[in-house]
Amino acid sequence: MIAAIPFPDISPEIFTIPFGDGGFSLRWYAVGYLVGIAIGWWIIARALKTLRLWGANGAPMSSEQLEALSTWIVVGIIAGGRLGFVLFYQPAHYLANPAEILQVWQGGMSFHGGFLGVCAAVWMFSRKHGLATASIADLLAIAAPIGIGLVRLTNFINAELWGRPTDVPWGVIFPGEAAQFCPGFTTPCARHPSQLYEAALEGALLAAVLLHLAWRSGWLKRPGLLTGSFFLGYGLARFTVEFFRQADAQYITPDNPWGHVIRLSPEIGITMGQLLSTPMILIGLATLIWAARRPAL
Repeated sequence: MIAAIPFPDISPEIFTIPFGDGGFSLRWYAVGYLVGIAIGWWIIARALKTLRLWGANGAPMSSEQLEALSTWIVVGIIAGGRLGFVLFYQPAHYLANPAEILQVWQGGMSFHGGFLGVCAAVWMFSRKHGLATASIADLLAIAAPIGIGLVRLTNFINAELWGRPTDVPWGVIFPGEAAQFCPGFTTPCARHPSQLYEAALEGALLAAVLLHLAWRSGWLKRPGLLTGSFFLGYGLARFTVEFFRQADAQYITPDNPWGHVIRLSPEIGITMGQLLSTPMILIGLATLIWAARRPAL
């Protein structure tokens, strides 16, 4: 039986173009975002052209409006993701170093923040152009999981956001002093590859379910059903993976090794990821109930 899996020798940088005292590096993390947005755009464009997916009123927006919306979404992802990370995870650090807030290339993005940024962008765009917000949100719901899965894979390549120490055969020996600090475990320390768990659940599985419901079950004809399913599916997946994912370092203390932000006992509690995912689960359920009571288009 394999005791642990060595971390693969994959550089976070695809290539680097040197100039001056530094250089330009193309990182897998950036490519994950770009490819995810491109695939999502293609899925939405394909759905808009597939007339059988829609009711008597047809698709909720034109191809030209989709191109304009794409710009709004990119801004929402970047601005929301960065501000979410700053506010949810390291407010004290960035309050003391405000110039670093704009240094997105240094890493530090929050999914929940990016999600809120996209919600704001879609709401404002829909109001500006008189579009049905629920139907636009459904399109984004079927497009988002693939991008989420790709970014989680790049988190693995970056050897970041790893899981808790474990002795399961598929545990991965991540590099770095922080990853190898595992009180109570022998060294080298193996950890759950929680990034891959998230890529599978929040990415591949959720994408497969939502695309099936859109193309095979006609759920785009009931605005809100797919949006509610996305909220619920992502929230449950993230809440579950948090049991295996290492909590953020700022919440871990000697008397709180699991990094719980709400503690019910020394070993039982809620992490920040679970706390932020709980509203998504509740909103997902409420949206599903609301959409199911509305007549189909």
